[in-house]
Amino acid sequence: MTTLSNRFDRAFAYPREVHADQTRKGTSTPYLGHLMGVSSIVLDDGGSEDEAIAGLLHDAAEDHEGRERLDDIRSRFGDAVARIVEDCTDAWEMPRPPWLARKQAYVEHARSLAPASLRVSAADKVHNTYAILRELRNVGEAVWTRYEVAADDVMAYYESLVRSYREAGGGRLVDELERIVRGIQREMGY
Repeated sequence: MTTLSNRFDRAFAYPREVHADQTRKGTSTPYLGHLMGVSSIVLDDGGSEDEAIAGLLHDAAEDHEGRERLDDIRSRFGDAVARIVEDCTDAWEMPRPPWLARKQAYVEHARSLAPASLRVSAADKVHNTYAILRELRNVGEAVWTRYEVAADDVMAYYESLVRSYREAGGGRLVDELERIVRGIQREMGY
């Protein structure tokens, strides 16, 4: 069993400061729910405290202040957490590069993720794809209006990630991601 210290408590408060006014794309759902979900998935998969903390912080640098934010995470939570957050980040600059280029680069990067980064990245994608599947069932095809690209591009991205994650070592979360991707495809009539 993973022991969570007061360091985790501090990490739990940190995304509240960073993402307080942020919502999930196209919804009124507080973004913090996603971060808590990712951390929960990491813990359910047997992740360490560092991995659970990185699950809470995985989008902080990408969404808010880039490398400056990463440096703050490193100083507060250590090199291991910062390394995972860095590995989960698909863009450092603002404005971000176009969606397709960013995601293709991340798919390539994902092939060589270390086990801790693989766990957190896969947990993030499990949570994201489950949200897509749930919304497909609730609002139908309207879910795709939240993306900069077509549904087929989003699905191709997740299919490619499954392959890259398998090259990096795979695992139960990668298996779960693949099952959810297939569920989305069934909902879409593929």
